[in-house]
Amino acid sequence: MRALPIFGLILGLLIFVLLILWQGIGDIFDLLATSGWTLLTLPVVWAPCLLAAAISWRMLFPKDHMPNFGTVFKALWIGRAINTLLPVATIGGEIAKARLVTVWGTRGIDASASVLVDKTVQAMAVAIWAFIGTLLLVHLSLDDELAIAAMLGITALAAGLLGFILVQHAGVVGFMATAVGKFVSSDGWEEITNNAQEVDALVRTIYSDYHCVIISTLWRTFGLILQTSEVWLGCYILGFPISFIEALMLKSLTSTISDIAFFIPNAYGVQEGGYVMLGALLGMTADLALAVSLATRIRELVVDVPGLLVWHNIESKLILKKQKIVN
Repeated sequence: MRALPIFGLILGLLIFVLLILWQGIGDIFDLLATSGWTLLTLPVVWAPCLLAAAISWRMLFPKDHMPNFGTVFKALWIGRAINTLLPVATIGGEIAKARLVTVWGTRGIDASASVLVDKTVQAMAVAIWAFIGTLLLVHLSLDDELAIAAMLGITALAAGLLGFILVQHAGVVGFMATAVGKFVSSDGWEEITNNAQEVDALVRTIYSDYHCVIISTLWRTFGLILQTSEVWLGCYILGFPISFIEALMLKSLTSTISDIAFFIPNAYGVQEGGYVMLGALLGMTADLALAVSLATRIRELVVDVPGLLVWHNIESKLILKKQKIVN
């Protein structure tokens, strides 16, 4: 399992490099260079989706133990940076953000349960997002066969989501803790098992508030829709203006393809291939589609790299604090 993200990273980078070489590095970077500093506006128009995501996640904490918005936003920003830039199969960032809100005063049980449900909410939002993109693909009459394939994929995703929710209701965390406990002789494992069962109980409590989960999912979906402005503006800056509906379809389906290939860190190569395939339906040349994809990756430098640096600083301080206590 630990080798899968590494394999995905190597595979993704290989596809990424081959696509760039196929179209010519010079042609692609000429397109980007011609646009100049205006491309730095893309992370700005993308940023509001983080606010929507933070609102969504915060709703999944118990009302009497809800952390403040700043804490949730900062943890989510760092968790997203980890999932984006490191080979952690989009799971490491979820663990990190749960740990961070715990360090900053939230109960571990609340953090664990909220992250588990939040991961489900993210998947539900992606399914809705993909459905919207597929409907627009049909509306634009671009590729009926692709639309049918997308619908089949969404159906499979929905079935998987239902199974995941049922497993959570059955108490997956407690089951795993009990199973591992059979092979562990530590005296403290009983407490871990009890905490795991408390997490399962809280997860069921969160799901029982259907209204809250639905609103949380809608906020997540709204955040995904907000990302459309990044693609719309990127195409405009690169000299290929498209309608907002076309940008919505393009962003939705390329993001869905990237999310499906979760084992490839940051969807390297996969995102680029998605833009080439779907961009062609809108009349984009392959080099322009790759330039748009690379332009949207500017936020990784502007938003995600600082997130990793902040995380490193936080963890370094925590290590130093522990060392002082030990000494």
